[in-house]
Amino acid sequence: MKIVPGEIKTSQLHAYLLGSVAPRPICFASTIDNEGNSNLSPFSFFNVFGSKPPILIFSPARRVRDNTIKHTLENVYENMEVVINMVNYDIVQQMSLASCEYPKGTDEFVKAGFTAVKSDMVKPFRVKESPVQLECKVTQIIEMGNEGGAANLIICEVLCMHIDDNVLDEQGRIDPNKIDLVARMGADYYCRASGAAVFEVAKPNLSLGVGVDALPEQIRNSSVLTGNNLGLLGNCTSIPVITPLADDSRLNDIFKDHTHNEDAKVHALHSYAKELLDAGNVDKAWQVLLA
Repeated sequence: MKIVPGEIKTSQLHAYLLGSVAPRPICFASTIDNEGNSNLSPFSFFNVFGSKPPILIFSPARRVRDNTIKHTLENVYENMEVVINMVNYDIVQQMSLASCEYPKGTDEFVKAGFTAVKSDMVKPFRVKESPVQLECKVTQIIEMGNEGGAANLIICEVLCMHIDDNVLDEQGRIDPNKIDLVARMGADYYCRASGAAVFEVAKPNLSLGVGVDALPEQIRNSSVLTGNNLGLLGNCTSIPVITPLADDSRLNDIFKDHTHNEDAKVHALHSYAKELLDAGNVDKAWQVLLA
């Protein structure tokens, strides 16, 4: 499929974009108008873009359906402050309820059953039930168009951050399984970022991986190893020296069973190495591949 914006309906393009650029973190934005009315609404056009100064950007885009703007944007123009509350699994259904298009002046804190907590440095209230709340001043609003679907980039500087101690590990870092965040996908789908969905990819910041191009040709062109497997090997800072694998009966059997068939032996070695790589045992995988 090939899509050129402008050649299909905006609603169709919008659906393809949201289905492919995902998962997206959720900005649960609390704002207030000049009359003191609170508004609470989620937006998934959102991310963090810097830490000095700490900058977050979210976009209450113009509605594709009728080209109207959202109460959050109106409030931010009136009062250049916002609290961005992070959404975890415990509050996802309430967050979804708050996304209903209630009439202006409706307090979504009340409608969705959230507890409004006074902020320290801005006027909008925080969501007590949210695991992380960021009090922000709005530094700039950039309108990207005046048609339905056009973005309105709200650039926010974090003034104060509140973190629930219960989501921290013993080192004081945020534990992904404890914070249990959710993210937005396309259509009605969400993603829960905890448990088996969370995994680590080691990335050296100060040393360079040798790269897939530096791997021995037989490994690089393997019919068994996947791109992820090759990426693990290429991320190593050097190709290791072969050391004997003591008492490895499987390796011994591979050499014994395929003495006269080099292709079968290579396939078996690469299959064994793949299992080791998939289990995270990179060092032993190297020794099998270079045996």
